[in-house]
Amino acid sequence: MQTTRVQAIALTLAAIGLLAAGAGAGYWLRPSAPKAAAAAPATATSAAVAPPADRTPIYYQDPDGKADYSQTPKKTADGRDYKAVYADASTAADPKPAGKGKILYYRNPMGLPDTSLVPKKDSMGMDYIPVHDGEDESGVVTVSPARMQMLGVRTVPVQTTESVPHTVQAAGTVQPAENSIAVVNTKFDGFVEKLFVATTGQAVRAGQPLAQVWVQTPDVTTRMGPDIVTREVDYIVAMQQHDDAAMARALQNLRNYGIPDSAIAEIRRTGQATRSITVSAPFSGTITEKPAIVGMRFNTGDPLFKIADLSQVWVMADVPEQDLGVIRKGQSAHVTFVAFPGRSFTGTVDFIYPALTANTRTGQVRIILSNKDGLLRASMYAAVSIDAAAADSGPVLLVPDSAIIDSGTAQVVLIAKGQGRFEPRPVHIGARGNGTTQILGGLKPGEQVVVGANFLIDAESNLRAALQTFTADKDKAATGGTP
Repeated sequence: MQTTRVQAIALTLAAIGLLAAGAGAGYWLRPSAPKAAAAAPATATSAAVAPPADRTPIYYQDPDGKADYSQTPKKTADGRDYKAVYADASTAADPKPAGKGKILYYRNPMGLPDTSLVPKKDSMGMDYIPVHDGEDESGVVTVSPARMQMLGVRTVPVQTTESVPHTVQAAGTVQPAENSIAVVNTKFDGFVEKLFVATTGQAVRAGQPLAQVWVQTPDVTTRMGPDIVTREVDYIVAMQQHDDAAMARALQNLRNYGIPDSAIAEIRRTGQATRSITVSAPFSGTITEKPAIVGMRFNTGDPLFKIADLSQVWVMADVPEQDLGVIRKGQSAHVTFVAFPGRSFTGTVDFIYPALTANTRTGQVRIILSNKDGLLRASMYAAVSIDAAAADSGPVLLVPDSAIIDSGTAQVVLIAKGQGRFEPRPVHIGARGNGTTQILGGLKPGEQVVVGANFLIDAESNLRAALQTFTADKDKAATGGTP
């Protein structure tokens, strides 16, 4: 019992001694504590907790360093404050790449209408892409590869050429060339005695006999018409008298009245006048009309035959008024006919007629076609394509018509900038032709323009712009009108 009391007293004295030692140690260590605190460097955390009064946070980040940001103060689920991040700290965290300006904002990596002033990740964990000063792409549309494939986006480069190709389409008909048509008649009255060519459409050669006619003597009372027999007698008398001057005058009179050389040779051979004259073809061609009938009486100048040389024909094309300005003499023309499917005939523009057809607002263009094989016939229907340059003032830039988005007041093309990015760019257009459009300003040679699904991209761009405006207005209202 006594021993137990002695042990308790000893333990009490030992505890008192330890307390005294602790107090003494605190006394000796107390002067050095402020120095240690002064020597300790300030940390980023302490700076974040107690920021200077003149610094304003640019955004707030999750206190655990997660990729969760907020433009306004925020608390975690367990009640902890988000860490404030200042401009100097943001610059240190996101160092400015060489050659690029200050980061303006971050855009959605999939091109969605969502931007952020702070770093951010999308629902798939992809980082938002920073947009630096000087490379603002607010008008650029971004399309994901999967959506590009679904839309069928196609691009082609801007081409440079010497002229804008343009093909003028017109309808026309075949007709004989006007300078290759002849009417066979006589300069005296008579009767058709015999026909050597009795059918229309028969081909004849130059000098070939067509008909034999009988010369009628003029009425002595009325003295109508020339007396060919008398002219023949004058020639015979001049030959018999060997009067060269008179013979030359008589010979010229016979030729003036259309007496052929064959008949003159017969008169010279026989020394007698004749009433039977053979009418011959003036050149090779085809009989297109034959009014002459055996036994028919004809007067001076009445047509007996009509001959056309069809080795070369005309196509009279009716060209729309709006295309007449690009038609030039000498341009190449390609002509097709329903009678010869799959075959094309090449001709040349020979003449542009000076008047329009008022009711159709078309002008006639004459095209010369070779017809050596005789396949082309008068009045055949023809489809004409004339190669006419819409603009030939030197090198020009061309894009397909499908690349132009025309709103009626402005024309825009979409430029492919790579990685699914497309920039709408206004252009100034010129002449059009053969599915292409001349670009007078707004593009450079080699730039890739969208020719497929550009209207869908443009519609999506307009939708995103509207959504982005709506989002901006909503954010502005949430921040009390402060942008």
